[in-house]
Amino acid sequence: MTHQDTVSEYLQQAETLKKKGDFEKSIQALHKLITAEPNCSEAYEELGDNYLSLRELDKAEKALLEGLKINPRSANGRYLLGFLYSVQQRWDSSVEQLIRANEFMPNHAEILRCLGWSMYNHTRKAQGLSVLERSLNLAPSDQNILCDLGVCYMNAGDFDRAEKTFKQVIEINPDSDQAVECCQFLKMIQTRHLV
Repeated sequence: MTHQDTVSEYLQQAETLKKKGDFEKSIQALHKLITAEPNCSEAYEELGDNYLSLRELDKAEKALLEGLKINPRSANGRYLLGFLYSVQQRWDSSVEQLIRANEFMPNHAEILRCLGWSMYNHTRKAQGLSVLERSLNLAPSDQNILCDLGVCYMNAGDFDRAEKTFKQVIEINPDSDQAVECCQFLKMIQTRHLV
């Protein structure tokens, strides 16, 4: 087994633990990897992603910035940091990181979704909608993209498009969290139409 195989194995183990919701064990595995391989940017990215899942945003930012010191051209590291900043509503910083992520990995639906959302919320509404629509063209049944796009349409006052978009989410998977959220938005729109 090569050295790179061992690193990949540790990263895969951490990813599996994270997907199971066992963030603490994933974090422990990543700290072991970082101790053995302090220049493994992917380990810092995975660590940051775990901390994001736990909503430990300061630790997530620290880990992601450390990973980007090692590999400043990491699309994943830039995406995660841009996502983190969007959660914090630091729209300037979010847009900046996500533009960089898109430069390193163009036409990635999730990067564009987050970029469109951040642009929309950062006073670049028309551009944000355009980027979200481009993201949807790349992944037409992605519920997260549809939800974000529907919310932006709703906030822009385009209730017909918002309603159509929310109904798409419900059709895709009526039992999903996104569908429940979209039903709530639809009720808001329909109440608004009655007023």
